[in-house]
Amino acid sequence: MDLYMMNCELLATCSALGYLEGDTYHKEPDCLESVKDLIRYLRHEDETRDVRQQLGASQIMQSDLLPILTQHHQDKPLFDAVIRLMVNLTQPALLCFSSVPKEPSMRHHFLQVLTYLQAYKEAFASEKAFGVLSETLYELLQLGWEERQEEDNLLIERILLLVRNVLHVPADLDQEKRIDDDASVHDQLLWAIHLSGLDDLLLFLASSPAEQQWSLHVLEIVSLMFRDQNPEQLAGVGQGHLTQERSTDVAELEVLRQREIAEKKTRALQRGNRHSRFGGSYIVKGLKSIGERDLIFHKGLHNLQNYSSDLGKQPRRVPKRRQAAQELSIQRRSALNVRLFLRDFCSEFLENCYNRLMGLVKDHLLREKAQQHDETYYMWALAFFMAFNRAASFRPGLVSETLSVRTFHFIEQNLTNYYEMMLTDRKEASSWARRMHLALKAYQELLATVNEMDMSPDEAVRESSRIIKNNIFYVMEYRELFLALFRKFDERCQPRSFLRDLVETTHLFLKMLERFCRSRGNLMVQNKRKKRKKKKKVLDQAVASGNVPYTTEELETMWPTLAEQLQRCAQDPDLSVDSMVPFDAASEVPVEEQRAEAMVRIQDCLLSGQAPQALALLRSAREVWPEGDVFGSPNISSKEEMQLLKQILSAPLPRQQGPEERGMEEEEEEEEEEELHVVQVSEKEFNFLDYLKRFACSTIVRAYVLLLRSYQQNSAHTNHCVVKMLHRLAHDLRMEALLFQLSVFCLFNRLLSDPAAGAYKELVTFAKYILGKFFALAAVNQKAFVELLFWKNTAVIREMTEGYGSLDDGSSSCRGPVWSPEEEAQLRELYFAHKDVEGQDVVEAILARLNTVSRTRKQVIHHLVRLGLADSVKDFQRKGTNIILWTEDQELELQRLYEEFQGSDDVLGHIMKNITAKRSRARIVDKLLALGLVAERRELYKKRRKKLAPSSMPKDEESVQDFCQENLQDEEHLSEEESEEDEEKEEGLEAEQAQGSSFLSTENLGQGLRQEGFSAPLLWLHNCLIRAADDREEDGCSQAVPLVPLTEENEEAMENEQFQQLLCKLGIRPPASGQETFWRIPAKLSPTQLRRMAAALGQSEEEEKLQPEIEPRVPGEQGPNEEHHQEHQAEALRALLLAHKKKAGLASPEVTSEEGTDGGKEQLKMATKKRHLLDSDEEQEEDEGRSKAPEMEVPKIQKKKRFLIEDEDESD
Repeated sequence: MDLYMMNCELLATCSALGYLEGDTYHKEPDCLESVKDLIRYLRHEDETRDVRQQLGASQIMQSDLLPILTQHHQDKPLFDAVIRLMVNLTQPALLCFSSVPKEPSMRHHFLQVLTYLQAYKEAFASEKAFGVLSETLYELLQLGWEERQEEDNLLIERILLLVRNVLHVPADLDQEKRIDDDASVHDQLLWAIHLSGLDDLLLFLASSPAEQQWSLHVLEIVSLMFRDQNPEQLAGVGQGHLTQERSTDVAELEVLRQREIAEKKTRALQRGNRHSRFGGSYIVKGLKSIGERDLIFHKGLHNLQNYSSDLGKQPRRVPKRRQAAQELSIQRRSALNVRLFLRDFCSEFLENCYNRLMGLVKDHLLREKAQQHDETYYMWALAFFMAFNRAASFRPGLVSETLSVRTFHFIEQNLTNYYEMMLTDRKEASSWARRMHLALKAYQELLATVNEMDMSPDEAVRESSRIIKNNIFYVMEYRELFLALFRKFDERCQPRSFLRDLVETTHLFLKMLERFCRSRGNLMVQNKRKKRKKKKKVLDQAVASGNVPYTTEELETMWPTLAEQLQRCAQDPDLSVDSMVPFDAASEVPVEEQRAEAMVRIQDCLLSGQAPQALALLRSAREVWPEGDVFGSPNISSKEEMQLLKQILSAPLPRQQGPEERGMEEEEEEEEEEELHVVQVSEKEFNFLDYLKRFACSTIVRAYVLLLRSYQQNSAHTNHCVVKMLHRLAHDLRMEALLFQLSVFCLFNRLLSDPAAGAYKELVTFAKYILGKFFALAAVNQKAFVELLFWKNTAVIREMTEGYGSLDDGSSSCRGPVWSPEEEAQLRELYFAHKDVEGQDVVEAILARLNTVSRTRKQVIHHLVRLGLADSVKDFQRKGTNIILWTEDQELELQRLYEEFQGSDDVLGHIMKNITAKRSRARIVDKLLALGLVAERRELYKKRRKKLAPSSMPKDEESVQDFCQENLQDEEHLSEEESEEDEEKEEGLEAEQAQGSSFLSTENLGQGLRQEGFSAPLLWLHNCLIRAADDREEDGCSQAVPLVPLTEENEEAMENEQFQQLLCKLGIRPPASGQETFWRIPAKLSPTQLRRMAAALGQSEEEEKLQPEIEPRVPGEQGPNEEHHQEHQAEALRALLLAHKKKAGLASPEVTSEEGTDGGKEQLKMATKKRHLLDSDEEQEEDEGRSKAPEMEVPKIQKKKRFLIEDEDESD
C-alpha cells in the first residue's frame, strides 16, 4: 500500500507518537493518547482491514512501537497500551478474515496482511524486545496471588498472546530461501527467546501449581516453537549422531550421483554420428498417424523409443476441486545451536512439566473449559514429546500421564469425529483433514511407545504393555479404524503425508497384532453386529381409542350392565345435555363433518362404562345434527334410544388417527414398522489371516500404489511398509492377482528402468515376483492381459486364477446346485413355450413346471441370462404398481368430472370411465376425500335403483340384464369395502369392468355415428385396428401407430367431437400438444385388445344390418306366433354375434367347449353385454338351482373365467 494514500487522521496519529533519532526514541507528550487512538481505529476497521494495512505499510511496528517497548518500558500505562496495540497488530490473518478468502480482491488483502505480519516477525527477532518482555513477565510472576491485581493477570496474558502471535506467523520460504542447518527467521526468533530467558519462564509456568490458568497458553507457545522440528532428529542432536546424519546425507548424494551418471550415459548413446543439421525423416511401419498412413518421424532414431502421441500436446488442466492437497507443514533442520537449545528444552520439559501439564490440559478439555479445537495442541504435544522420549532415552515414567487405555480411547474418539466431519462438512474438509492427521500422529506414537515397552528389560514395563495391547486388540473399534480411514482416503483434501503416516501406523499395528497373536495362541476379541429389530407400533389407550376390538360375546356380556345404567339415566330428570358438547369448536374440521367423531365418542363412553355421558352425548349430538335422524328422531322413545345405543356399541366404526400418529405416518409413509439398529456384542476367536483379508480390497491397494509412485521421495521405512503390506496380500493371502493392473505394471517398469534401482532392492525384488506370477498366469489364461485394465475384487481374482465360472461350481451352502444338461434342455423348452404368453410371469410359469430340485427365482433368471436366452436380469423384473403423483391439471379434471356426475347413480364409475390419467378406484377415492369434495366414502357408493324394462326388450332378456346389473352392483360395493392391501386385485377387477363398460359405450357411440353418416370412417377405423393387431402378432413387438386419414370423409370424421369421443373410449391416444398431428394407437395395446375393439365396432354394424329384418310391433298387438317368430329372430341374431366374436378370437375356452351341449342357451348367455362375475360357490349353486326349476324360463347364467388384461404402466 502506498504511504501517500494513507488516511490523514491515521497519519497524524502515527506522527504524534514520537520520532527516532539514531538509536534513541523521543516520545511526544500525547504518545499514550495516540496509542489509544490507534487501538480505537483498529476496532472500527472494515472487512478489508484497511487500518491494519495502512499501519503495516507505514512500518509503525519497526519504527515506533518496538523502540517504545524497549526504551520506555518503565512508563507502565504506556507499556500496557503498547502491548495491547502489538497484540492487535500481530493477530493472525486467519482470525482477521475468518478463513482464506476465495474472492480475488479479498485474497489480495489477506496476502497483504500476511506480508506485514512476516515483516513484524523479522523485526521481533532481537534480544532486546524479548528481554523486556521476559523481565516484565518475571516481575509479575514474582508477585503472590494475594498481591497480584487483575491488571497484572491481563498483562501476563497479553505478553503470552504477543509471543504466541509472533511465533504463529508462517515463514516465507520463497523470500528466505534457507537451506538445512541455516538460521531462518523462526530460528532467530527462538534464539532470541533463549537468550532472553523466556524459555525458562515458560517451563516455570508449565510446572508451577499456582499458575494452572496459563497451561493452554504455554502448550500453544511450545507447539509453535517446535513447529518445524522432527522429534527423532532433535533427540539425536549431539556429537555421536552427527556421523549418522552425515552418512544419511552421503547415501542420498550417492543415489543422485548414480542417477546423474546414468543420464549422462543415455545422452552419450543417443548422440548420433551425423551433424545435427540433418537428422533425417523416417516412416514408422505399423504405427498410424492421424490419417490412414504410417507415421512419419522427423527426429533421430535414438529418440524413437521416447516417442509418444502426447508429445507437443498441452497438458490437461486439472480443476481446483480435483487437485491433490498440498503439504502445509514442512520439516527442516535448524541451525545446530538452535537444535541443541531445543533438545535441552525438551528434556527439561519431559522431566518437570509433561505429566502435570498434560493432565491439566486433558481436564480442561473434558470439562469444556478450553476453546474450540484446543485438543489439537494436546494431540500434537502427545505425539512430539512421546516420540522425543522414545528416541532419546526411553523412560516410560516421563510420559505415564498419556500412556493409558483412556488416552487411546480419547484419541480414537477424536479421530472418528474428525473423520465423520470431513465426510459431512465438505466446505471445511481440508481443516478437518489436518486435525485428523494430528490425531493419527498421536495414535501412531501411542502404538510406537507401547511397542517400545515390549522391548524393555523391565518386567513391569512389559506387563503394562501387554495389558494395554490386550485392551486395544480386544475392542473392535481399534481394529476397524484403519480400514475405515483407507476406504475414505481422499487425496483432494488429505495430503500425501497423511497417507504416509496412515501406512506406517497400519504397518506397526499389524506387526504388533501378529506378534501378539503368535504369543497368545488363541485370542478372543469383541465382535459387534448391528441387528435390525422391527419395532411394532405401540397401541396407547387401547380401549379409549378403540384399537383393541371386542368380541361379540364380550359386548353381549357388557350390555346388560350398561342397559340398567341407561334406564336409570333416562328416568333421571337432572341429566344435563348442555354439559356435553359433541363437537370441537377449535378443530379445523367443520362442525358438519364431525358427526363420525361424535359417534366414536359415544361408543368410547359405552366401552369405558360411562353410560350417563354416552346418553347425554347422544342427545346433544341429536340437537346439533338433526338431519337424517343419524342420532335418532326428535320424538324418539326411550326403548328406541336404548336400541340405538346398543347398535352404536357393536358397530365397527371407522376411527381417525390422532395428530401425533398422523405426523408419524407422514414421516414414515412407506414404512409400516420402525426398524431399530440394535448392536449385538459377542466374543469370537480372532484369526489374523481373516482380519488381513479385509485389506484385500481395490480401494486400499490403490492407496498403497499411490504412495508407492513417489518411492524416490519416500523414506526407506515408508517404502518398506508399503512393500510389506503388498507382500502380505500377494504371498500370505495368495492374492497376487490383486496387483495385476496396468498402472501398477507401469510403476514397476519405471522402477526397474531407474538407474538408481540398486538403492531400492526390496522394491525391485517384489516387482519381479509379481511380474513372474503374472506371466505364469498369462501362459494359462490369455484373458489376463485384458484383466490388466481393471481393478479387481476377490471374486474376480478367484475366477481369474482358478478359471472363469469357478464361483458357480463352488461347494458353498448358499449356492444352488449345478444345472445338468437335461435340466437346461427342459429350461429352454419351458422358456420358449411360455415367453410369448401374455398376462403371465415367465419365470413363475417355469418354476411351477420345472421337474428338478428346488430352484429360486434368482437362480432361474441368472441361468437364463447365462444361456443367452435373455439379455439382462432386468428383462424379468416384476411390474409393480407405480404411484404417480397428481398434477394440478389432473386435480382440476377430477373436480370437473365430480361436479358433472355428482347427481348420477354411479359417480365413481363415470369418473373412472372419463378421466384421462387412469388410476385405481382407491386412488381416486382418496383424492376426492383429500380435496374435500366428499366427506365419506359411502357418498361414492353406487345407488341401487330399479330400472323400468323398455318395451322393445323381451322379458327373459330383461330379467337376465337386471340380474347381471344387481350382481355388478354388489361386486362394486364389495370392492369398495376392500382394504388397501388388496389394491392390486382391485385394480385388475376395475380395469376389467371399465373395459367391459367401455365396449358397451363404444357400441352405443358407433350406432349414433352410423346414424349421422359416419359408416365409412368407422369401417376405416375397424380395418386400421385389425391391421395393427396383425402387424403386432407378426413382428412380436409393438409401437405407436398413427391414424392417418387419407380421404376427405375420414378427415371430417377425425375432427368430429363425437368421433373423437369414440377414439378416447377405445384408448387411442390424442396427439401431443405442439409435437404430433395424428391420433395414435398406443404401443401398450395388445393384439387381443385391438381385435376386441374392432369387434365392438363391427358388432354394431352387424346388428344394424339385421335390424330391418325384425319388424317393430306394438306390444299389445303381438300374438303368440309373432312372439315365437320374434324369439327365433333374436336367437338367430345372437348366433350371428357369437360367430363374429369367435372369428375375432373373443370366445373363451369355456364358452367354446360348452357350445355344443348348451346350444341355444349358450347363445343367449353370450348375448348379454355386461360380464357377470360370481365370486362365491353359494351364489353359483343358487343360480344352478334356479335354472333347473321348471317354472323359471330364465336361462342359466354360468360362472365365467376372468381374463385380466395387464396394461403396461403409463409413463405419465
